[in-house]
Amino acid sequence: MAKLEILHHPDPRLRKKAAPVAQVDTTIQQIVDDMFETMYANQGIGLAATQVNIHQRIITLDVSETKTERLCLINPEILHKEGTIEHEEGCLSVPDYYETVTRAERIRVRALTRDGAVLEQDFDALLAICIQHEMDHLEGKLFVDYLSTPKQQKARKVVQKWEKEQLKLAEKRAAAAKAIIA
Repeated sequence: MAKLEILHHPDPRLRKKAAPVAQVDTTIQQIVDDMFETMYANQGIGLAATQVNIHQRIITLDVSETKTERLCLINPEILHKEGTIEHEEGCLSVPDYYETVTRAERIRVRALTRDGAVLEQDFDALLAICIQHEMDHLEGKLFVDYLSTPKQQKARKVVQKWEKEQLKLAEKRAAAAKAIIA
């Protein structure tokens, strides 16, 4: 398995619509496995293939406390929505920024599993919210798109600050490694 690089807002590749998966094969299964590894390594509860620059309709999720309830949805489609719920959301592509978004409280989804089997299931609460969030990524949409313009601008600034901090950390690590070698 391999950890994949996560794209960050406002990277234009996050706006690309994902194509349907034609066939679930070993290549797709490896992508799914790599997505789970990436999601867990970044303390995420959901990840869309679009976020790792793979523009196919694949999402991985695990909202459990123990990180033992993997759910992979390939070519997901929402068949039914019911109710509304407001919940604070964050995103691995918009690090360190959280805002409240309104979503459907309950959804019925049809998708393929990692093994290519057809799944049709009802979801509610956090898992329903997460599925809708990740499916938005497949359409080139981010949770910040639901926010006011000032909040969208704030999100960009937070991500820019985060990226600068990551760059400084990488420079410190490189300097420390260089000192060890010397």
